[in-house]
Amino acid sequence: MTTAELMDYAEVVTRFDPVLGLEVHVELSTATKMFCGCANEFGGEPNTNVCPTCLGLPGSLPVVNAVAIESAIRIGLALNCDIAEWCRFARKNYFYPDMPKNFQTSQYDEPIAFNGWLDVTLDDGEVVRVQIERAHMEEDTGKSLHVGGATGRIHGAEHSLLDYNRAGVPLIEIVTKTIEGTGERAPEVARAYVSTLRDLLKALDVSDVRMDQGSLRCDANVSLMERGATEFGTRTETKNVNSLRSVERAVRYEMTRQAALLAAGGSILQETRHFEEASGTTRAGRRKETSEDYRYFPEPDLVPIAPSREWVEQLRGTLPEKPAERRKRIQAEWSLTDLELRDLVNANAIDLVAATADAGAPPAEARSWWVSYLSQQANNRGVELGELPITPAQVARVIALVADGSLTNKLAREVVDGVLAGEGEPDAVVESRNLKVVSDDSALYAAVDEALSAQPDVATKIREGKHAAAGAIVGAVMKATKGQADAKRVRELILERCS
Repeated sequence: MTTAELMDYAEVVTRFDPVLGLEVHVELSTATKMFCGCANEFGGEPNTNVCPTCLGLPGSLPVVNAVAIESAIRIGLALNCDIAEWCRFARKNYFYPDMPKNFQTSQYDEPIAFNGWLDVTLDDGEVVRVQIERAHMEEDTGKSLHVGGATGRIHGAEHSLLDYNRAGVPLIEIVTKTIEGTGERAPEVARAYVSTLRDLLKALDVSDVRMDQGSLRCDANVSLMERGATEFGTRTETKNVNSLRSVERAVRYEMTRQAALLAAGGSILQETRHFEEASGTTRAGRRKETSEDYRYFPEPDLVPIAPSREWVEQLRGTLPEKPAERRKRIQAEWSLTDLELRDLVNANAIDLVAATADAGAPPAEARSWWVSYLSQQANNRGVELGELPITPAQVARVIALVADGSLTNKLAREVVDGVLAGEGEPDAVVESRNLKVVSDDSALYAAVDEALSAQPDVATKIREGKHAAAGAIVGAVMKATKGQADAKRVRELILERCS
């Protein structure tokens, strides 16, 4: 697809109304898989977390993971869904090499949660209510690694490797109803919806929602209607988009691609498509099956699920404060501007700052550490902020050492570096690196006198009342003490000596 085959976005939204449908797949962070006792872990050696059940071997029988059912109900409640009083699993039949049973255990016409909604706030404060069609339970597939091709996909590959560790991992698929009326903001709405949903799932503590690791993936359905039309256009489904930015780019690209085809008299093929991260484009996948193609039928080896109303209400009582409400409360309590709050959200630092404040640090200083210095360290290491090997309690201890005068800000950064390097707790790093502030005035006087003697012309200027010149002496003392002196106290002693 070349840019010549795309329509300018401004023209797209003038001529067409976009219609979206978003399907988000969420891997649950249960200890074991959905229907067997294999460990639910990311990144293990290939084909080590497998057993006869998740490999679909003859004679093996599934058993439902109770914690996964509980998580599914809590997700449904958080999405304002109705919870089914009776539902069951079904077999979704299709062949892929990474589906060892040749069918996926899923839910079809009887999902556990349905008919909900989620309010989404856009960057300018506009709120869009996205209606939820259903949230149903299923199992994830394995993974294929195609070796030898230029794209990493099967076409052109020399051979493929299969890893079934992920086969059978508990999965919740959250499906929206059609999203209409968003106009030019459709791509932004798609991104904001997935972002809001991710924050909600993280708050529920049911998934690590790592899009980079595939534990949260979005399928974006896009179609266009001519202005004034009453029937939906043919949709495409861009599969497994794995970042918030990519969700927005994929929707925008499909709008411009489809509009160009329709304007040229062509038609849209109902198909799956793949998003190309490097180019920001989509490319054709396969013709999209219908529900009849999957030949759904009830799973005969699993009993129906019938959660009692008492259990559902008990789980409702475990729901945490909603992320949007929590942000408003935190913004008021910490006196944050909208920009400061947005920086916290973008850095994914709200929970870390809150935990640091709970450990005794002033929120403003906790925010400064996580959003500035520690964010830089995370970027340098190529990891998420929360993956840094330092805890909120350790950051709070460093802040406390600065507050009581034991450390300067420069020394505090060295202490943090030591903690990140695995050298132990902040106090142990201070001790091992000999980083404590020099607070003995006799030692400081000696360093000040030596610096003044070395720079007599500067000393003369200070004595003449040019106190700005004291900065040169402060710098010399700080160098002599390896940064372990309190610069404010050094300046006081310099002025005292020159008075």
